[in-house]
Amino acid sequence: MKRAFPHPLVIMLAFVILATILTYLIPAGAYQRNLDEATGREVVVAGSYEVKERQPVGLGKMLLSIPEGIIDGAEVVVLILIIGGAFYVVDKTGAFQAGLEVLIGQFKNTKGYLLAIIGVLFATAGALNGLQEEIVAMIPMLMVLSQRIGYTKLAGVSISLGCAVLGGAFGPTNPFSVIIAQKIAEVPVFSGGSFRLIFLCIALAFWILYVIKNGKDSTVPQPETSELKGKISLAHRICLLLVGLTFAVMIYGLTYRGWDYNEMSAIFFAMGITIGIIGGLGINGTAKAYSEGFSELIFAGIIVGLARSIYLVLEDGSIIDTIIYALFQPLDKLPLALSALGTMVSQALLHIPVPSTSGQAVLTMPLLSPLADLIGLSRQVVVLAYQYGAGLMDLITPSNGALMAILATAGISYKDWIKFIWKPILVVFLIAAVSVISGVIFLK
Repeated sequence: MKRAFPHPLVIMLAFVILATILTYLIPAGAYQRNLDEATGREVVVAGSYEVKERQPVGLGKMLLSIPEGIIDGAEVVVLILIIGGAFYVVDKTGAFQAGLEVLIGQFKNTKGYLLAIIGVLFATAGALNGLQEEIVAMIPMLMVLSQRIGYTKLAGVSISLGCAVLGGAFGPTNPFSVIIAQKIAEVPVFSGGSFRLIFLCIALAFWILYVIKNGKDSTVPQPETSELKGKISLAHRICLLLVGLTFAVMIYGLTYRGWDYNEMSAIFFAMGITIGIIGGLGINGTAKAYSEGFSELIFAGIIVGLARSIYLVLEDGSIIDTIIYALFQPLDKLPLALSALGTMVSQALLHIPVPSTSGQAVLTMPLLSPLADLIGLSRQVVVLAYQYGAGLMDLITPSNGALMAILATAGISYKDWIKFIWKPILVVFLIAAVSVISGVIFLK
């Protein structure tokens, strides 16, 4: 009998337990921290690491970390629930179904092009605002779209989350990773943009072509063209226009107005209510659809909170700084190109216990920037290595709550996900390595 792969909840709880065990095995230590007025964040002081008295996390504290992690990630959990409810309302109006039929009809003979367009759109959103958690609520719609054009659920997640992660990891504009890292490393913001865009295009083109070629599902019967509606009602047009407008406002707010999760939740809540009324659901119907949408994504929100619990355990045990010290201290003894590659690998490994890309920038950039100066490595290359290492690991590490929530919502096991992406992710890491080595030569 084939043994079932562990449920996402089991995987997340296993990581919480593993983190607890590590607090008994890894020595405690800490860097000193100062407030950086430019970013408003606390940054570590290079060369200030000191060993501390061991602070292992006990059973009681481990159990407390579970509700504490969910509470600590409350803004993200609420965002997922509200966006999920809003998209459920849109779906109940029939606007998505009508739009999909028109879209599939337009691309009936070139469905690969449709997938490519979707991939570019998600990559753009990833480059502009690090889109990840927001994808959770879109997964039901994306799964229907993938099936209707003859692709698997894995292809649907790969073309959405995969392209968004690539956009954030390779792009020059992600405010939650590259911009923060450049500010802390005292590198001009948006500098090296053309260099980054070249490798973003290479990585994205490969990824999209791989998904188009390997993500087809021949077992799903395709609808006859005659079954697809060629027209869409005015109300549905307005609903879909409001969805697009909401995303445009969200991107503007995140990029130029300093918005966070609560502002995004507010505009999507307003979108859901407005579309429900315009779409003919009425006040009660809209409220009912919203509540049903909440129930669909509660588990996804819990998964995101549990990812935060892992970090809280490591933080309580005071071993995160020790892990950073162990990973980056040996790099100054390597040749320049190997040191740059070693930085990328270390950033990738560090992203397992530190799933926040912005948090990782704050932790590592103050340490690596002066180290880069000492060994003659460009700070721009250090930022690149951080971008690629931390960013790309979001597609792999189970401590990324957004990844696990998306897989749970799509009904895809973590095992099947890794089985599908391990080859393309290795190629993408190779492209990143070529970029880092090229940066050693060309970036100053």
